[in-house]
Amino acid sequence: MDTKEAGILPPYTANDERQRGSWGLPGGFHHKLHEYRRASRRRARRVRAAVVLAGLLCLGYTQWRYSTQGETPTMVTIKNGALLSIQKLEADLATCAALKQEPLNAPGYGRAKSSRYVDGKPATLIRNATVWVGEPEETLLAGLSTEDVRSGKGYGWTTADVYVKHGLIQRVEASIDVSSLAASTHVWDAHGRMLTAGIIDMHSHAGVSSLPELRGNEDTNELSADITPYVRSKDGIKPLDHQIQVIKSGGVTTSLVLPGSGNNIGGEAFVIKHAVGHRDGRSELSIESMLAAPDAPELRYIKMACGENAKRIYGKTGEHGPTSRLGEAWEFRHAFEQAAAYVQAQNDWCATAEAAASATVGEKGHWANSLTSYLPRELKWDTLAGVLRGQVYVNTHCYTVPDLESFVGYTNEFHFNVRAFHHAHQTFMVPEILKRTWGAKKYGPPASALFADNMYYKAEAQIASEFAGKRLWDNGLTPVYVSDNPVLNAQHVLFEAAKAYRYGLPYHAALASVTTAPAERLGLGDRIGKIKPGYDADIAVWDSDPLSVGATPVQVWIDGNAQYDDPVELVKPASSPIVPDEKLATIPDEPVDVDGDIVFTGITKVLLEGHAEAASEDNGASFAVAVSHGEIVCLGACTEHVEAAQQGSTGQRLVALQNGHLTNAFTAFGSLLGLNEIDAEKDTENGGGDVFSRAIDGLTFGGTKLRVAHKYGVTRAVSAPKYNGGFTHYGTSAGFLTSAANQLEDGAIFATDAAVHYTLSLSAKSGSTPSISSAIGALRAKLLKAVEEIKESKNSTDPYSEAAMLRKVVVGDVPLVVTVHSADTIAAILSMLQEVETVSSKYIRLTILGGAEAFLLADVLAAAEVGVVLAPLVSYRNTWDQRRALTGAPLTNGTGIDVLLDAGVVVGIGLEEDWVLRDLGLLAGIAYANSGGRLSEQAALAMVSTNIDKMLGLKQEASTTSKHFVVHEGNPLAINSRVKAVGNGQGKLTVFA
Repeated sequence: MDTKEAGILPPYTANDERQRGSWGLPGGFHHKLHEYRRASRRRARRVRAAVVLAGLLCLGYTQWRYSTQGETPTMVTIKNGALLSIQKLEADLATCAALKQEPLNAPGYGRAKSSRYVDGKPATLIRNATVWVGEPEETLLAGLSTEDVRSGKGYGWTTADVYVKHGLIQRVEASIDVSSLAASTHVWDAHGRMLTAGIIDMHSHAGVSSLPELRGNEDTNELSADITPYVRSKDGIKPLDHQIQVIKSGGVTTSLVLPGSGNNIGGEAFVIKHAVGHRDGRSELSIESMLAAPDAPELRYIKMACGENAKRIYGKTGEHGPTSRLGEAWEFRHAFEQAAAYVQAQNDWCATAEAAASATVGEKGHWANSLTSYLPRELKWDTLAGVLRGQVYVNTHCYTVPDLESFVGYTNEFHFNVRAFHHAHQTFMVPEILKRTWGAKKYGPPASALFADNMYYKAEAQIASEFAGKRLWDNGLTPVYVSDNPVLNAQHVLFEAAKAYRYGLPYHAALASVTTAPAERLGLGDRIGKIKPGYDADIAVWDSDPLSVGATPVQVWIDGNAQYDDPVELVKPASSPIVPDEKLATIPDEPVDVDGDIVFTGITKVLLEGHAEAASEDNGASFAVAVSHGEIVCLGACTEHVEAAQQGSTGQRLVALQNGHLTNAFTAFGSLLGLNEIDAEKDTENGGGDVFSRAIDGLTFGGTKLRVAHKYGVTRAVSAPKYNGGFTHYGTSAGFLTSAANQLEDGAIFATDAAVHYTLSLSAKSGSTPSISSAIGALRAKLLKAVEEIKESKNSTDPYSEAAMLRKVVVGDVPLVVTVHSADTIAAILSMLQEVETVSSKYIRLTILGGAEAFLLADVLAAAEVGVVLAPLVSYRNTWDQRRALTGAPLTNGTGIDVLLDAGVVVGIGLEEDWVLRDLGLLAGIAYANSGGRLSEQAALAMVSTNIDKMLGLKQEASTTSKHFVVHEGNPLAINSRVKAVGNGQGKLTVFA
C-alpha cells in the first residue's frame, strides 16, 4: 500500500547512538570503522524493516481475511452505531507502525548516486590538492582512544586527488590515473591548494530574511502566536535571494534555514544547499530542488527560543503573554503538555487497534468493530509530537543560565533531546547542566552553536566570552560556529571558526565546527562535512589555509557541479597550511598594569609609525623594546636594558616573545563606545533622537566594552551620539582614551569635538525629515545659514550649539562626517556641499562613514579629498542603500576597498557594531591579504589607526606613538597573533601573562 495514499505520517528519524561515533564522543566527530558502520546500519535497517513489515502484515492479513469471506466491506459499524471507513482505519493502523520507527541518520554509504544528482552531469577529477579529510587517518582509527581523537591525533592535511561522479565523492587517492576515467571527465588542477568539504552553517535565515531587507520579503518569524510548531521555513525560502549566492561564494554549501527567535516555538526548519536553478547545475528552479536530503524527508528540525525575544514581542500586561521568563516556562510546558496528550491519545488508539487486530485473527467480524474513532490527527501538534517521539531534531535559541537550566528541565520532564543550543553565550559556564539534558548519554549532550565574539547587543548577550568554544571543548562539549545570517554575513562564517582557533579552540576542532560537527548534529554526518568516498561531492578549494585571515575559495562544487564558470581569483603568494600554534590553547590571565620598567625581546618586525627604521628585515635578527612608565625608551639591541632585566636590576621585568611585532595602537571610529554598554538597553546608553548634542557630555568610562577594547589594542576611540538606532550619528564626536577612569584624568580626552556627524542613510527618513531629499535639504539649509551668520558676524551665546559647530564646519575648522551608504546619496551630498562652498568660498572637510557604495564614486571622492571609513569592511548588501556593494571573490573582482585604494582615496575601517572592536587588527589583515599587493602591512594597519587621525585632522605630538602602541606575539594581521602588551598613553603599560 502507498503510505502517502494511506495517510501515514511523513516518516521520522532521528540520529541516535550512531551520532556519537564508536568512541562515544558526545556530539563530537564520527569515528567508526567502516565495518562497524555497515553492521550498525544493517541492524538499524532490519529493525525499521521489521516495524514496517508488522504493519503491512497486519493490513495484508485483513485484506486476505475478507477476500476469503467474499467482497471486502468498505465501512464498519462501531460500538456507538456510527460508520467508519475500513480503508481509512487500515491506513491509520499502518500509521501506528510509522510512529514507532527508530530515528536514524540519513544513509550515506552504499549509494550508487546522490539523490540530488542531475542526469547528464559529467564526472570531475580534482588533481594535486592538499586535502583535509575531516577525521583521523583511517589506518589509525582503531588504535586511537577517545582522548587521542579529541586531542587531534591522526588529523592532518594530505596530498591527494579527488574524483567525483554522480554527485558523490568516489575516490580520494594520490595520483589517480586519468586514463582510467571516462573521456568526458572534467579535470581541474588545484595546484597544491587546500581542499575541504563545503562549509555548513547550522543557523541561517537565508531566503526567509532576504537581502536587501524589504518588508515585503521578510518571512523570518510567524508572529501570530507565541507557539507555532506548525509553520515551516521552507514555505518562505526565496531561491532568488541573492544572499544565497553571496553565502556560497564563501565556500558555504549547506545551511540550516531556521524560523526566527520571535516565538518560544517558532516552527520547522529545513536544510538547503546553495545551488539554485539551471545556472548552478540543478534541473529546475524550486525550493524542493534545494533541499539537502530529498531522499530522507524523515529528517526534520524545529526552532525554539528562550529569553528576551518572545517576552519582548508578546508581553502585553493584561492582554497576553509571556511577559517574563516565568511566563515563557509556562508557554513551553503547556505546549509540551498538549503535545504529550496528543501523543498519548495516538498511542492509546494504536494499542487498542493493534490488540483488536490481533484478537480477531480467525474470528468473525472486523477488528475495527471495537473502535470508536479514527486515529487522532491534528496538524497543529504533529511536529511537536515528533519532538516527543524523538523524530524531530530540536534547535533552541538560549543564552543564559536560567534559560538553559529551565529548558534542560523541560527535556527531562517531557523526555526529548536537544541537538544544539543556539547563541548559547553562557553554555561554557554550565557544562554540567548541558550534560543533564534528557538523552545526553545516548545521543550526546547538546552542541553550542555560537558566534566567536559577537556579544553585548542585549542583556542576555552581556555575559559572554570569546574563549567559550575552548572552554566547551575542554569540558567534552561541542562548539559549532554559525552566522545567524543576516546578523552576520554567512559568506564569512568560516572566519568565526578561524577566530575560535585564535581564541584557543584546537585547529582540528575549529575546522570541524563548520564541517563535521554541524553535519552530525543535523543527522547528515554520513553525507556531508568530510572528503571521503560515498559522501556528497560538496567541496571548496581555498587560496590559503581556510582558517587564515582572508581565506577565499577559488572554486566551489555542490553535488559535484562546479558553481563558477569563471571565478575571480585573488592574487596571492603560494602558502602552506597553518602549523597549529599550541600556545593559543592557553587562555590569557587578566592583564596587569605595569608602571615601572619592562623589556620585550624577540621583536622581529616594527610596524609602528615613525619607528619602522628600527626593523632589521635584512638579516631577520630579533631585537628588543624597552618601556619605562608606559613609554618606549629604547628600540633595537637595547643591551643595557636587556641585561638589567635579565639580572632583575631596579625591578625591571623581561618578557621573551616569539615573532614579536610592535604596532600603533588601534582607533575605534563609528561605534558607540563610551556612550553605550548594552545596545538594546536604554538605561545603559546615552540615548538618541533629533536633538543635536555633544558626545563629550555623555561619555561613560570603565565599562565592559572599553575594558575589552583596551585588551585588544584599541586605546583610542572617536564616538558620536546616536541618532535613531544602531550605526546612526547626530552631534559632535569626542576622542578619548579607552583606559581612562573618567574624562577629568589628564590626557583622557584628546578631542572634545572631533567632528560634526549627520546620518543620511535610510535611517535619516524619520521625524521632520521623512525622505532622503528632505534630510539633505535640511542639512543644506543649516549649512547655508551658518555661512550667512559668519558673513553677518553673528555669534551664538552657546559655542557648542549645532549652529555654532556648523559655522566651524563651513570654514573648514571642524570636519563633517556623514554616515551614508548609497552612491546616489553621496553624490547628492557632494553636490550640496559644492553649493555651500560656492557661497562661502571655503573648503568643507568631509568624511564618509559606512560607504558600501562609495567605490562607485572613487575618482570623484579622491579628487575632492574625501576620506571613507568603511563600516563594515565588506558590505553584504543587507539594506537597500547597499544593494550595489561588491561582495568579493569569487563573485566580484575585488571589494569596495580595492577600488577606493586604486583611486587614491584615504580609507579607514570602522565599527558598524561595538563588538567588532576585537577584530580591528584582523580586518586590516583581510584588507592586506586580499589587496593584491595594493597595501603594505603598515598601510593596512594605518586603516585602523593613523588614517582616522588624518581624515579628522587630529594632530598628534611626535611622542604619541611612543605612548600609544601594542606589542603582539605573532603578526597582528594573522590569525595566530595575541596582544601581549598595550601602551595606554597615560604612562601605564597593560601586560598579558
